[in-house]
Amino acid sequence: MAKQLWKPGNMLYPLPVIMVSCCRKGEKPNIITIGWTATINTSPAMVSISIRPSRYSYQIIKDSGEFVINLTTKDLVYAADYCGVRSGRDVDKFRQLHLTPYESSVVSTPGIAESPVNIECKVKEIKHLGSHDMFLAEVAGVHADEKYMDRKGKFHLNQTGLVAYSHGEYVELGKPLGKFGFSVKKRK
Repeated sequence: MAKQLWKPGNMLYPLPVIMVSCCRKGEKPNIITIGWTATINTSPAMVSISIRPSRYSYQIIKDSGEFVINLTTKDLVYAADYCGVRSGRDVDKFRQLHLTPYESSVVSTPGIAESPVNIECKVKEIKHLGSHDMFLAEVAGVHADEKYMDRKGKFHLNQTGLVAYSHGEYVELGKPLGKFGFSVKKRK
C-alpha cells in the first residue's frame, strides 16, 4: 500500500458544522459558523470552540463570556455556509437569512429557533494556541425541538438531517452502521 507524506495539517474529518450565536448586551446578535469544536467533558458538561482572534465574533464572545451552539441540518446548510464567509461587522445575519432568535433560558445570547438543538454555554477559559484561540465552556442549558421527540419522550437527533463538514464539502449524515457497544454485544 502506497501513501504520500504531506506537510503537517489538519485532516481530522468529518467535523460537526455548528452555528454559534453570540451577542453583547444591547447589540444585535451575530452568528459564526465553526468547524473546530468538540465535547471535552461529561461532568460537568463542557465543550470547546476555536476561533481566530481576527474574527468579529471572537471579541463578542470574549466580552460576553457566553455563546450558544446551534446544530446545523440540511435545511440550515446554506445559512451555515453564509455565516462562515460573511462578517457580522457588515451584515445582520439573523435578518439577512430570515433566522429567528430563540430566547435562551440561562444565558443572554439567543439561539437559532430553526436549529433542532441549542446548547447554551458559559466561557470558563480561553487558551491561546496559535492561529486560533480555544474557548472552553461549560454547558449551562440545552433546548431540543419537541417535533423530534416520540411519545415516550425519546429525542431522535439522527432524524433531524444533521450536517458535517468533510474536506471542503458539507455532507448530510446518513445510514446508521451500528449502536454504541454493538461490537461486544452478545448475539442470540
